[in-house]
Amino acid sequence: MKTNLKKLLSFYKPYKGLFATDLACSLLAAAIGLILPLGAGYITDNVLTGSPAAEKIFQAGGILLVLVLIQALCSYFMDYQGHAIGARMERDMRSMLFRHCERLSFSYYDDHPVGDLMSRLTNDSLSLAEFFHHVPEDLLVNSVKFLGALLILWNIHWQMTLVILAFLPFMLAYTLFFNKKMAAALAQGREDMGEINAQAEDSLSAIRMVQSFGNEELEARKFDRRNEKFLKSRKAGYRGEALCYGGMDAFSSLIPIAVVVFGGLSILKGTLALSELVVFLLYVSYFTQPIQSLVNTSRLIQEGRTGFRRFLEILETQPEIQDQPGAVELPRVRGEIRFSHVDFRYGEGDAVFRDLNLTIGAGEYVALVGVSGVGKTTLCSLIPRFYDVESGEITVDGIPVKKATLRSLRANVGVVQQEVDLFTGSVAENIGFGRPGASLEEIQNAARQAGAEEFILRLPQGYDTDIGPRGLKLSGGQRQRLSIARAFLKDPPILILDEATSALDSQSEQVVQRSLEHLARHRTTLVIAHRLSTIQGAGRILVLDENGICEEGTHQSLMAKGGVYAKLYQASFQA
Repeated sequence: MKTNLKKLLSFYKPYKGLFATDLACSLLAAAIGLILPLGAGYITDNVLTGSPAAEKIFQAGGILLVLVLIQALCSYFMDYQGHAIGARMERDMRSMLFRHCERLSFSYYDDHPVGDLMSRLTNDSLSLAEFFHHVPEDLLVNSVKFLGALLILWNIHWQMTLVILAFLPFMLAYTLFFNKKMAAALAQGREDMGEINAQAEDSLSAIRMVQSFGNEELEARKFDRRNEKFLKSRKAGYRGEALCYGGMDAFSSLIPIAVVVFGGLSILKGTLALSELVVFLLYVSYFTQPIQSLVNTSRLIQEGRTGFRRFLEILETQPEIQDQPGAVELPRVRGEIRFSHVDFRYGEGDAVFRDLNLTIGAGEYVALVGVSGVGKTTLCSLIPRFYDVESGEITVDGIPVKKATLRSLRANVGVVQQEVDLFTGSVAENIGFGRPGASLEEIQNAARQAGAEEFILRLPQGYDTDIGPRGLKLSGGQRQRLSIARAFLKDPPILILDEATSALDSQSEQVVQRSLEHLARHRTTLVIAHRLSTIQGAGRILVLDENGICEEGTHQSLMAKGGVYAKLYQASFQA
């Protein structure tokens, strides 16, 4: 708990000067709020006693006016700069969380829906912004108001003050009881909102498939189930909130009634002046209002605690794949890759590889084939350490990949996948992702090498054309050629082509295949092939089955052998 509080307070550090000023303004505004009723009492005394000193009344009024103006300025600063501090801290936390998410390993994303992470980046961050601004300020202001009003009330009439204090234990017990229920409902609501975001992200990112299958109603029902679950937790939170606030309003109404009754009796007895009762009643609101405000503050605290807990859950998750102590910067490599006695499995699942041994020479063109699920993509993913081996070792140019920094290792590896990842933005921006800071001339040269410039120049704004979310304004072949252009710009010595043409039509495949052949020249290339007709010219073909590499050789030698590869080839040809 102390550690979490220390982490929470650390976010105030960059803004401690501004934060201190905000708290000073809140203190001054609270103090002025306590003084104003005393001024009203002073004026009432002068009017009721028939004092001829009208000039003093105007002077007092002028002073009160100045104090109100100062209070207004303080309130402006608190409302503007206080919220700005919260927004800055929200920005800092969101940026920190996003950067950490970028470092998390593939295995984390295998188990956690992106929609839930989005909820933590947005909804939870907004709650934390409110927490950072309001909670310290409200606690300070309301504490000053409460204690200040209590001292003044005690000084005016201690017996009536005891009557008010008698209500406090009941108010406190009532608030704690319903606040606990409200907090539990709020925490559940956050979890349910994360599920809603995850469901929406799944459905809307695949909207073309949903509509093509006519399954809009199916997805809507799935969404509605999570939406109803969220409504249930939200209603429970509102019920607790209504009971909590309603009860506090009732107590706040009972206290002035008790004061009027007790104060009236005191006036009759001559132990209390009418002006004192007026001032006392004014201060009763200063006594009860902080208690009501603290109930709202407790809600912000609960939301902030829930949001901060969810924030820390991610931030304290260490990436499974990270630089080891003393990791070295890998220079541009020649591209020799060696697997030595490699074992690998996903989590607690069955082993994908057992004692895998493989050497790929620098500049060699190697194709990987086999039925789905035998580990072709997995084998390639182990080279740039998207996953780590369970045992054994993988080396690049004799250097163990675990002893190289991730950045330098992955700078030497380029990947072109079947599913092309493009971003909202221009053509040039998406190609430039391959090497940030590249000039437009370098981007255009990469596009020409990929055979993409022809269609790019036909776009409405050429290289400046916005391609839409995930590049959906382009055809599959066009998206793939942008992906290849990105790889040309990166210019890696090791290239992985993961079924890069399997989703294309025959005409697009031929165009893209020529670009890929151009890209693969003078690089160590691993091709995961779905259409075996595209890898007949590979220097070596590795055939994988559930036991690892079962065959290897050229297309001609494997066909002559009549084994697994020959059967796969004949089956694909017949298909």
